[in-house]
Amino acid sequence: MSRKAADIINDQVKKKPNSVLGLATGGTMMGAYAALVDDYKQNGTSYQQIKTVNLDEYIGLEPEHPNSYHYYINGHFFNRVDIPKDQTYLPNGLAKDIEAECQHYESLIEQIGGMDLQLLGIGQNGHIGFNEPGTSFESTTHIVELASLMRQANSCFFNRLEKVPTHAITMGIATIMKSKKILLLVSGKKKAHIIAQLFTGKVTTQIPASILNTHPNVIVIADQEALSLLSPEKRKVYV
Repeated sequence: MSRKAADIINDQVKKKPNSVLGLATGGTMMGAYAALVDDYKQNGTSYQQIKTVNLDEYIGLEPEHPNSYHYYINGHFFNRVDIPKDQTYLPNGLAKDIEAECQHYESLIEQIGGMDLQLLGIGQNGHIGFNEPGTSFESTTHIVELASLMRQANSCFFNRLEKVPTHAITMGIATIMKSKKILLLVSGKKKAHIIAQLFTGKVTTQIPASILNTHPNVIVIADQEALSLLSPEKRKVYV
């Protein structure tokens, strides 16, 4: 799954060397970033002209904090390829005016031309980015109060629940949907139920990822466990 995702990203970089890549974090993405780094080392695929924008960042965490998304993406990707750091963008979770930072980040994405390819994961409840069920499909970059289930899921990284940030900045659903291409990675049996719902084609704000059914260019790469509740004719699995 990760190798296939990396192949698609590599193809984008080679066909358009000045692409804007929208990046996601989390355990599902680690294999894809590792495969991209391996390709960079073996084949010299260059990121010198690439720009990147990350989906989200916690509010209140320094970029050097081991659980910040700045730290994650630097460690797993940016520090291991030749991308200039001044061409990589993440929301500033330490901004004095967070509302203004959201507006600035949205404007920045527009100024650099929007995402040519957006990498996404999906939560068990269908969230994309930090956009939880009920989020408007018209939402742009905004502040979100993290749901209790989200904070509990992330508490293993912080040792204690009370250390998990309560708020984050996230790209909105409308922002994500402006991407020219979307690559959704899904793994594990825990995601099987939501993937089965996603493939019904019904679009509802109660499943934020369902809006992807209306996008003209979405690729879903999933493992057997994530697709286990789908009928055989609906499966196209990369392993």
